[in-house]
Amino acid sequence: MDSGAKKLLTIYLPALFICMLSLNACENSLNDIQKIASKEEDKPISRSTDLDIIYSDSAKVKMRLLTPLMIEMDDKKKAYQEMPNGVKVIFFDETLKEKGNITSKYAIRLEKENTITFRKNVVASNAQGETFKSEELIYDQTAKKLYSTKPVQITMANGNVMNGTGFNSNESLYPWHIDNSKGIFNVDEKVAQ
Repeated sequence: MDSGAKKLLTIYLPALFICMLSLNACENSLNDIQKIASKEEDKPISRSTDLDIIYSDSAKVKMRLLTPLMIEMDDKKKAYQEMPNGVKVIFFDETLKEKGNITSKYAIRLEKENTITFRKNVVASNAQGETFKSEELIYDQTAKKLYSTKPVQITMANGNVMNGTGFNSNESLYPWHIDNSKGIFNVDEKVAQ
């Protein structure tokens, strides 16, 4: 090999090697960007604080939702709103009188299913003075039904207590049905005689 060829090899070989490394680095950077972008998809679209949302149907107020924090997500599988710091929902009748309410420490609303799932210390009450307690209660907004497959305790206005596993009702929480029920009932001895 002549000295000119050796000189070219000496100059171009390191330059070629550097170019190959650069191309390889670009490929890794592109992979890194794609990984970061996929992680970004799982991040919240929005975070809202101190929300007071009114739901209406045919220009009539049906429900009010209050929460200190709502995180809206839109991942690849489903869109949802999460309320990790608690929520209160109030249901109204035609005259805007409260017919029932639900509070919980956590809730999640699934857009496609049109449901709100209340979890952790769920307490609901109706206009009849009855209180429902459970660790989970699901509100199907399309069917306007409330239900649970978890243990439920219902304390009635007169102090009677019913326990069961499984519950369903309408938005007003009256009438209701409880599965596998057992209870403690106060009996007036004067009436029993």
